[in-house]
Amino acid sequence: MDKVRRILVYVCKDRAAPQRAQFVQSITGHFSDGGGDQMEVNWSLEKNQFILYRGDKGLRIPLKRPAFCPIKHLSVTEASAIPLDVQQRGIDVGVAIILQTANQKVLLTRRAKELRIFPNVWVPPGGHLEPDETLLDAGLRELQEETGLKLEPEEVSPKILGLWESVYPPMLSRGLPQRHHIVIYMLLHSSLSHLQLQAFLSPSPAEVSACLWADSRLVRAIVSAVDGEDAEVRLDDLPSSISVSQVSTGGALSDSTLPLTVFVSRAPVSGPDVERVSTGTKFALELWLKSLETPDPDP
Repeated sequence: MDKVRRILVYVCKDRAAPQRAQFVQSITGHFSDGGGDQMEVNWSLEKNQFILYRGDKGLRIPLKRPAFCPIKHLSVTEASAIPLDVQQRGIDVGVAIILQTANQKVLLTRRAKELRIFPNVWVPPGGHLEPDETLLDAGLRELQEETGLKLEPEEVSPKILGLWESVYPPMLSRGLPQRHHIVIYMLLHSSLSHLQLQAFLSPSPAEVSACLWADSRLVRAIVSAVDGEDAEVRLDDLPSSISVSQVSTGGALSDSTLPLTVFVSRAPVSGPDVERVSTGTKFALELWLKSLETPDPDP
């Protein structure tokens, strides 16, 4: 990845010129005068720079980090212990696609266990923004590369739901930060049902080990399992097992089930990670539920 020119995050404050964000800099903290974990920002993509700022004009979108964000809690000593090559990486930009079907289900994928970052964790399809791409270009490309689904840009009514500040490992108790991203969650609409889209699914086994079409009932349960908290999970009489499609090493799909408990698991505070829905994905799914309640007016 480093051999290819990466698109990085730049920040702009008080009308100053955009500055490349530093790896150990919390983007959310940069815009949060009171140290909060969520606020609204403006964005632009200019000359292969993803620029975040707070302006008087334009549509603001939510930017959030988890309360346990490692960069937020990084001490000076810990920051100095991060290898120099990592410190010099800057902050990468990713695009993740919330694909909504005609019958209001969304596609989640389980990352292959061999992946270096967030292995065996459930996320929407997505990946890095590449030079000279638009956000929609990147999202559609990653969707096709990971799942085999090819959608046309003029048919998907794209909408940015929010931005997530993602750090890996996700907690300092699991080691010093190795990667730092701003993930752009983009909602796309398909005119097909999940069963129609399922017929075209052809996931890449190097990246995806399972797929799931989640309806709003399951999504409400997923987002109620807030990472870092111990509040009761809303199960809403959901079945104890959830239908998924497993992906073989050769790429073949097979029907299977997983316990509901997998999807309402929380990120462990310490020790090895577990199969779960990522914290950023829960943020995006919560925004998706809100979009169902307040649909955009017809143009």
